Amino acid sequence: MDTIKDELTAVIKLQYLGLSEYEPVWRAMQKFTDDRDKDTLDEIWLVEHPPVFTQGQAGKPEHVLNPGDIPIIQVDRGGQVTYHGPGQIVVYPLIDLKRHKIGIKALVNGIEEALIQTLQYYGVYAKRREKAPGVYVDDKKIASLGLRVRKGCTFHGLAFNIRMDLEPFSRINPCGFAGLEVTQLSELISSVKFDEVQKQLIKHLCGILNFTIKM
Repeated sequence: MDTIKDELTAVIKLQYLGLSEYEPVWRAMQKFTDDRDKDTLDEIWLVEHPPVFTQGQAGKPEHVLNPGDIPIIQVDRGGQVTYHGPGQIVVYPLIDLKRHKIGIKALVNGIEEALIQTLQYYGVYAKRREKAPGVYVDDKKIASLGLRVRKGCTFHGLAFNIRMDLEPFSRINPCGFAGLEVTQLSELISSVKFDEVQKQLIKHLCGILNFTIKM
């Protein structure tokens, strides 16, 4: 386990969960959030999930077009339906917002900016879109974002497409937008390495959120 230190909130733990089924990780996030107190260290979980569709708490069933054999899990984050699969970086920031002195809007902006800066590192221009959280390259979505706040603490997080099978996105209206195209970094930079991108993303995320990585 690595650690990240912040001047305001001491240490945040960085957990690598590898390839893990979605629901047990989700339930563990809920339990971590419910059990934590004012002294519990914040954590960032890094994970890949086997193929799964997740539907946000206000998600509309008509955005699931043809799931086939991929399971659909109704979850407690914001947003509509999205897809997770191997080759996608999933980051779950479990942060006490009050202790870290940050609001949810600032956190969302910080996560998006970290994604934009990570893509910029690879020479890829990306941007936000009004009223559609996430990050886009040439109007194609490359990263999605959905959070939940409970007890003033966050869970759920972001999904960044790196080198994966994008076909399942055609079975849904991604994030509730019919016809929205999806892309991934390996289509833009063929030689990209998953682990390297993950390190760059965490570096930028921690820098923007005023965490410093303890080497």
